[in-house]
Formats: sequence, structure tokens, C-alpha cells
Amino acid sequence: MTKILIFGNSGSGKSTLAKQFVTRQGLAHLDLDTLAWLPTEPPTRTPLSAAFDSITQFTAQHDAWVIEGCYGDLLELLTTQATDMIYLCLDSGQCIANAQNRPWESHKYASKAAQDANLSMLIDWIGEYDSRTDTTGKLAHDTLFNCFDKSKEKRVANQ
Repeated sequence: MTKILIFGNSGSGKSTLAKQFVTRQGLAHLDLDTLAWLPTEPPTRTPLSAAFDSITQFTAQHDAWVIEGCYGDLLELLTTQATDMIYLCLDSGQCIANAQNRPWESHKYASKAAQDANLSMLIDWIGEYDSRTDTTGKLAHDTLFNCFDKSKEKRVANQ
């Protein structure tokens, strides 16, 4: 069964690509943004163990899936199960443009206005991708990709 991990910077096209796999192959889809954060103000990360429990429930319910996100710590937990990995490695300028033009993500925001209110922070965060030292940065993503020993692809532009 196909089990795909897709990762990269915010705005790199992870959700768009995942939806293509859902449409073409009927894969179940999990966007890690939906479980990586607690609904607090300001948002705080869900404890890794709780997020992994949610991921485990998802993977137990689906034989074939695509999971996408920027959270290297969560993705790393899935590398033994995954059959394929796709790393969307676009430059920050292209990711920013994509974020500015993305449609309303109703599974993440109560309204398009709420999504747009977060855009300035998101653009700043996207621009820090190359220098971030946490599990969401380029260094962590490069390491995740380089350590994966199954079918993998690095896309440096929208394909």
C-alpha cells in the first residue's frame, strides 16, 4: 500500500500535492497542521506524544495514506511506515507568493478573514526557513530527506 510523506516550507504546495494523490489514488489525507497545535492563544505545540497518538490512530485506520506538513519531528516518527517521500524545496520567495494567493483553508481557520489576519506572521515565518534551527527548518528537512532510504524525490520547483 502507498504511504507518502510530503514536507517542505509553508507555502511550498504540500496540501495541493497531497490533494492530487487523494484524487488520483484515493489515499487518505492527514494535514499535520490539524494536530500539531493546541487551540490556545497564543497557539502552542501539541505534546509530541499526543500528536503521535493521533497520527497512530490515523495510520491504523487507513492502509494507504498521504501525510503532509513541515514538522520534522512528527514526520520522522513515520519514516519506517512510509513507502515514499516527497520534499518540496522551493525558494522562500515562491513560498511567500503561494501563501499570499492560497484559498481559504477552512479546516484550519474559521474564516478567510481569520486566515488573512495571520498572513503577515506566516510570511515572516516562511522567510526564516533557511535559518530556522527547529524541526520545521531547511536543515531538519534536508536531514530527514537524506536519511530516508526508500523511494524519495526532491522537487525544487512546482512540477
